[in-house]
Amino acid sequence: MLAKGLRVAGKLLLATLCGLAFGFTVWCFLFSMTSAKVVGSRDFALYWTTGQQIAHHGNPYDGDALLRIARDAGMPGLYGTYMCNPPWTLPLVYPLGFLGLRVASILWSLFMLVCLAGSVHLLWVMHGRPRGRRQLLGYSFGPALVCLIMGQTALLALVGLVLFLRLHRTRPFFAGVSLWLCMLKPHLFLAFGVVLLAWIVFSRSYKILLGAVVALVASCALAYLIVPFEWGQYLQVLRRPGNEWEYIPCLPVLLRLWVRKDAAWVQYVPSVIGCAWGLVYFWTRRLRWDWLRHGSLLMLVSLVSAPYSWLYDQVVAVPALLQGAFVTRSRSMLATLAFLSALIEVALFGIVWKPATLYLWTLWSGPAWLIWYVYAVSLPAQRLPGQVAAQVNNSEATAP
Repeated sequence: MLAKGLRVAGKLLLATLCGLAFGFTVWCFLFSMTSAKVVGSRDFALYWTTGQQIAHHGNPYDGDALLRIARDAGMPGLYGTYMCNPPWTLPLVYPLGFLGLRVASILWSLFMLVCLAGSVHLLWVMHGRPRGRRQLLGYSFGPALVCLIMGQTALLALVGLVLFLRLHRTRPFFAGVSLWLCMLKPHLFLAFGVVLLAWIVFSRSYKILLGAVVALVASCALAYLIVPFEWGQYLQVLRRPGNEWEYIPCLPVLLRLWVRKDAAWVQYVPSVIGCAWGLVYFWTRRLRWDWLRHGSLLMLVSLVSAPYSWLYDQVVAVPALLQGAFVTRSRSMLATLAFLSALIEVALFGIVWKPATLYLWTLWSGPAWLIWYVYAVSLPAQRLPGQVAAQVNNSEATAP
C-alpha cells in the first residue's frame, strides 16, 4: 500500500512539474512574439535584420549595419551581430525584409510552431498511429520549445529530416530535395551525411543525391540573384580572427578548451570518430538498413559529436526519441524522458538572473538523449496498436 501511494505521489509530482514548466514555456513563447525588447534576444532578430539588409541591397553579413537596423527597430539588445548560416539560406530570410518587426515575428513564430507540430504528427503517422499519447513527448520536448522561443531554423532542419525519413522509399528525388532543409544546419549531420552517402552508393539510390544537388544549386542561384557577392562576404566573416574561439556550450567545444583554447581542430575530433563509427555501424547492417530505426541512433551520435551545437539544435533528436518512446514498454523510461525534458524548461527560469544559465545548466542534455535512447530500445520492445499494420506496409514498400 505504501509503495502504491509513493508511486501515485511521484506521478502527481512529475505531472505538476511538467505542467508548470510547460505552461511557463508557452507563456515565454507567446511573449517573445510581440515584445520588441524580447525579440532582440531571439535568433529571429538576426534573420529579420538580415532580411531587411538584403531588401535594401546591403551586405547581409555586415554586423554593424545589422545592429543599426536593430536599434532603429527598438532592439538595442540584439543577440549576436550577423547570421552565421551559409549563403544558400538567404532566400529563406529574404521575405522578412518586406515585413514589419512585430508582424514578421508573429508569422515566423507561427510558421515554426507548424513545423514542430507537423513533424511530430508525421512521425506518429509513420509509426502506424499508435494509440496513447506518447507523441506528446515530441510536442513538449524541452529543446524544441526553446527553439520555438528563439525562433531558430533548427526546426526547419527537423522538417527536412522527417520528410527524408517519410519519402526516401517512395519519392527518392523529393526526399533528396528535403535534405536541403538539413543543410541549413550542416554541422549537425556530419556522421549522418557520411553514412547517407555510403548508403546511396550501396543501394544505388542516386535520385536522392540528385534531388539534394538540384535543391542546393537552385538555392545558391537564387541567393546569387538576390545578393550577387554573398559568398565573398560570407568567407570574409569566416576568416575574421577570433571566430574559431567562440564559446559554444557543447562537449566538443569543452574538449577543445580543456586541451588548448586555440586548438580549433580538437573540437572536430569527435565528428571524425562519429563518422568512422557511423560507417562501421552502417556496413554491419547494410543488408537490412532501416533509416527509421537505424537512423535514430546514427542521428543522435551525429548530434552529440557535432563540432558545435546549441541547446535548440537538439530538436533534431525528436525522431529518435519518439521512436524509442513508441517501442519501449517501460513507463519509467517514458517518465524519465518527460522529466529530463521538463528540466530544460525549468532552466528557462534561470534566464531571469543570467541569460547564459539556460545553456550552462543543460550541458548534460545531448548525451542524456543518447543514453536514454540506447537504454530504452535495449529493453524488450512492444508493438502499440497500429504499429503492426505500419510494419506490414513498410515491408511491402521494400519488397523487390
